[in-house]
Amino acid sequence: MSTAAPRTVTIGVLTFRRPADLAALLPMLAEQAARAAATGHRAEVLVVDNDPAGSGRAVVAAAGCPVVRYVLEPEPGIAAARNRVLAEAHDQDVLVFIDDDERPRDDWLDQLLRTHRRTGAAAVAGAVVSDFSGPVDPWLVEGGFFVRRRLPTGTPIDVAATNNLLLDLRQLRPTGLRFGVAFGASGGEDTLFTRGIAQRGLAMVWCDEAVVTDVVPGDRATRSWVLRRAFSSGNSVSRVHLALAGSAAARLRVRLSCTVRGLPRLTAGLGRWALGAVTGSVRHRARGLRTAARGAGMVAGAAGHVYQEYGRPRPV
Repeated sequence: MSTAAPRTVTIGVLTFRRPADLAALLPMLAEQAARAAATGHRAEVLVVDNDPAGSGRAVVAAAGCPVVRYVLEPEPGIAAARNRVLAEAHDQDVLVFIDDDERPRDDWLDQLLRTHRRTGAAAVAGAVVSDFSGPVDPWLVEGGFFVRRRLPTGTPIDVAATNNLLLDLRQLRPTGLRFGVAFGASGGEDTLFTRGIAQRGLAMVWCDEAVVTDVVPGDRATRSWVLRRAFSSGNSVSRVHLALAGSAAARLRVRLSCTVRGLPRLTAGLGRWALGAVTGSVRHRARGLRTAARGAGMVAGAAGHVYQEYGRPRPV
């Protein structure tokens, strides 16, 4: 299936107190927009600053890129910022999300648009690879904590992250889909949103050539951070399924299902960690704790616990 080529494209990037990352990214996005313009698109870069103090404004001004537009979203939380992007791009054909700590390859946007044009999908997700600023703890490598999925281009998917995602707003606009504000401080808002796309019968596909590099700072390349992220991921899985359940009976079934799925992960993960401790296997210890943390997060989410990974005070 193919679809008419979009004429208007917004590249949306959220930022929160990452001036160096944003300053490095903006010229790259301006170049992506210029490449799109050369093929007949009207492209803009939209920066949504989630810092109530507006710390990103000066960065955008200093970049001096005419295609870059800046807006401030003082309501804290990833969901509020993503919804602001949707609102600002309300009359555009296509919206493409990228994170402020990522770097796109030269043909990134072109590959996303090409796959979208060929498949007619409502959403196209691209690949993310990690780049570390310094030496990496072998424990993290053996645990596979920064290994992300890679699929053949055109593969149908039913969930995606928003750190490299094209959305066909012409198809999504009638659905009224928005990012769940209840997930604004916890993360998982992208999982809920894209599950909602799939739930409505709209197509999502993978584009393996549309690659962005995730620049991993030292404070994220730690054992404690990746285990917290594994717990958070499991917590979000349960909460997303609960949010999509349509009735009290369905929510009860989800709670039971997520508990039944989470407990074996918790116990098996701890067992694998113990095996690694006995045998001296770094791989077993790391992957065991990763599995256990994710399982614990699923059980906690099924019980109603919300892990607020991105929690911060609301503006006064």
